Amino acid sequence: MRTTDEAPVEATAADATPPPRRPRTVLAMDSSVVDDVFPPSVRARLEETADIQPPAVIGEFTSREAHSALAECEVLLTGWGCPPIDRAVLDQAPRLRAVIHAAGTVKTFLSRDAYERGITVSSAAAANAVPVAEFTLAAIILGAKRAFPLSHLFRTRRTHRTADDLDRHHWLGTRGLTVGVVGASHIGRRVVRLLRPLDAEVLLYDPYVSDAEAELLGATRTDLDTLVATSDVVTLHAPDTAETRRLLDARRLDLMRPGTLLVNTARGPLVDTAALTGHLVSGRIDAVLDVTDPEPLPADHPLWDLPNVFITPHMAGAQGNEVGRLGALAVDELARYARGVPLNHPVLLEDLERIA
Repeated sequence: MRTTDEAPVEATAADATPPPRRPRTVLAMDSSVVDDVFPPSVRARLEETADIQPPAVIGEFTSREAHSALAECEVLLTGWGCPPIDRAVLDQAPRLRAVIHAAGTVKTFLSRDAYERGITVSSAAAANAVPVAEFTLAAIILGAKRAFPLSHLFRTRRTHRTADDLDRHHWLGTRGLTVGVVGASHIGRRVVRLLRPLDAEVLLYDPYVSDAEAELLGATRTDLDTLVATSDVVTLHAPDTAETRRLLDARRLDLMRPGTLLVNTARGPLVDTAALTGHLVSGRIDAVLDVTDPEPLPADHPLWDLPNVFITPHMAGAQGNEVGRLGALAVDELARYARGVPLNHPVLLEDLERIA
């Protein structure tokens, strides 16, 4: 506290701290997901960080209200259900400088024209990787324990299993597993880290990763044929691109040893469904499938009723209270943009073709 004998200290320009910049931001996503993506604490941070332009959320870019919002917009904060952002939309947004996506992939809605105009792009794929990797770890542990076929037997017999049950399998349990991870994506890298407490040997296939980088991750880099032929568990974390479609074709599925567990939380088209069906119907291998091709499978498809197949409705990604992680990451990115510092999760044009 200043006494009456002290002279007042005058503020100088150097002492003044300018208020943080609040970029004009438009929310573009399905209105039904907004409260999940931005729960109250995240929404409060968003409103402190950005000047949110009305309307509260845009689900289309054709109305007069949408055109008015785009005209003043500096940042598009997008999410699930965002309409396509093409050249025509970009023409309506001459001040647009950043697209920050509060979800996973931007490939489904964002035109390359955004990059040609120097617009910064960011994604919350790293946040969505958390629940997918956790789901994958759970699938590996339960699959290694043969929980799915044994549960089926238990429900059917109402008695505990006998020593002869599942004798076709050459292993049972999690100790000393060899896990083959296909794709060093955000999810694939997190799965490798989560596997460390299992005392597992981790093999990694990714043509864009060096031996040294794989070693730093805690994995041994190998070719795909070796991975599928020597792994107890094969887990897929690659994007759906022209070069990855049917990555596990009939020949590579034939390379898998009896009892191999296949986990797919990535994309259905990575696997030849017809070839996989033969192996699963015969009981040669097991599978946990969060995605299929087609998705969903036809109602009369044999995979629905197999005891060695566990099918889930594309739910490994953020669900319920996990969705707020995506919004929190997006707001963090928006705050970095407002401060003029590099974003932590940019989506670069040169990486676009090989990411999910």
